[in-house]
Amino acid sequence: MTATAPSERHRADCAFTLARCRDLRFVPRHLRLSRLPYRRLRAAARAALPFPEPESWLDVGTGFARFPEAAKELFPYTAFDGLDLTHRVLDARVAERVEEAHVGHLTDPRITARLRARYDVVSMFRHLEHAPDPREELRAALTVLRPGGHLLLELPNPRSVFAVLLGRLWIPHSRPGHLHLMPLDTLCEELELQGCTVISADHRAPHIPYDIAATTSLALTRLLPSLLSRACAPLVAVAWALDHLLAPFLRATRFSNAYRVIARKEPT
Repeated sequence: MTATAPSERHRADCAFTLARCRDLRFVPRHLRLSRLPYRRLRAAARAALPFPEPESWLDVGTGFARFPEAAKELFPYTAFDGLDLTHRVLDARVAERVEEAHVGHLTDPRITARLRARYDVVSMFRHLEHAPDPREELRAALTVLRPGGHLLLELPNPRSVFAVLLGRLWIPHSRPGHLHLMPLDTLCEELELQGCTVISADHRAPHIPYDIAATTSLALTRLLPSLLSRACAPLVAVAWALDHLLAPFLRATRFSNAYRVIARKEPT
């Protein structure tokens, strides 16, 4: 089954804006520095192991469904579905990484009506900050979640020390890729207002070691001509090595650049 929906314009004036949106141009080739490796995807799925094994799981913003592919190793009897704005999720269905593929916005009434109360788990990894209206996105996620089901969220941490020190060069501050950066306490408050109980919040495991390397690469791209910037690749490699060397220490401090929240939808 597939679901299609018309595209929506990203709104910069959403009332749920929790941090000032930045106008820094995003450089696509730096995306690979922050891409979640397979072992991190498995670790994210492992966070759901303490709860009853889900019958059905929807991964929102799944792309090529790399996360469902990794999670199946831990949840072999769970039916994974995927939703994405692009048709990459259709390729994932052909590759049998997901059982059902849905193309469009979760907030589309046609999609929420079709998927209402179907899932035991809904996951959103690095997705909510891209949504035009995060509050509506959360409401839609809870609509397709069964009572007692769990919402698994992972987002950049706008209160990270890296965010303060690097300023406009910190990758999550970029536009138009990131529309809303939500502090942990504000997100938890919104979840509780929507009838959820926050089960856990973690800053350690979601940290991705890329801040120094991505910022170095972005600064070189902006300051130097293209050919000269590419010649500085060894400098980016040194910064990348420094990120990974410091990661075990930084993830336990306020330098952690991401957080993960697990919330349970309470029966009404």
